[in-house]
Amino acid sequence: MTDDRGPAKKPPMRDVLAEAAFALFMERGFERTTVDDIVASAGVGRRSFFRYFPSKEDAVFPDHERCLADMTAFLETAGDGDPVEAVCEAARIVLRMYAEKPEFSVQRYRLTREVPGLRTYELSVVRRYERTMAGYLERRWAGAPDAALRAEVIAASVVAAHNNGLRSWLRSGGRGDAGAEVDRALELVRSVWGPAAERPPAPAAEDEVIVMIAPKGAPMWRVVQRIESALGGEPGTTER
Repeated sequence: MTDDRGPAKKPPMRDVLAEAAFALFMERGFERTTVDDIVASAGVGRRSFFRYFPSKEDAVFPDHERCLADMTAFLETAGDGDPVEAVCEAARIVLRMYAEKPEFSVQRYRLTREVPGLRTYELSVVRRYERTMAGYLERRWAGAPDAALRAEVIAASVVAAHNNGLRSWLRSGGRGDAGAEVDRALELVRSVWGPAAERPPAPAAEDEVIVMIAPKGAPMWRVVQRIESALGGEPGTTER
């Protein structure tokens, strides 16, 4: 019997280089691994590495460019619905990227905690996501008062909520449902900035509270009289 499936498809060179780089980073440490080490492990030349990655740091985050492109495309076709919900859903695109490879994501999180340069690089990547969401929100609210300010604040809130839930999941070693942690955090953003937050306040209850200040030592009958007047009733006529 012959195998009609043909030879196995080779993984993209970008993935091969990223996997080789990360394996060496975990084995030797980020600082002690050179580009020459990475290309030797992958079996390619230096030129191939720099065709895909400008630096070693980029090899630690090989999936963010694709994820940013996916987020941008999503927001461009988000339609006329609630813009706050749209950026919350855009943040979930990033979450799914991490959840696709939980073991890799946890190892990368630990590596970035150990290497200050990687932490700085990661912050720059996060800022690109934030700018993408803020740009979308500002376009949606074009012409509205404080559109730019509101867009920046909400985008920062979404990123902070997403990162809070994501890091909680990563610190647990990737156990449990990453989506549940992030959704719980994003729900707070929606409650503050979403349509529910713009609803008029509920009417006051019929039982109102009246605060009255009386001079020290005032007789009780005088206090009662003032309360009755405040309530719109006829004050008592009993004199003391």
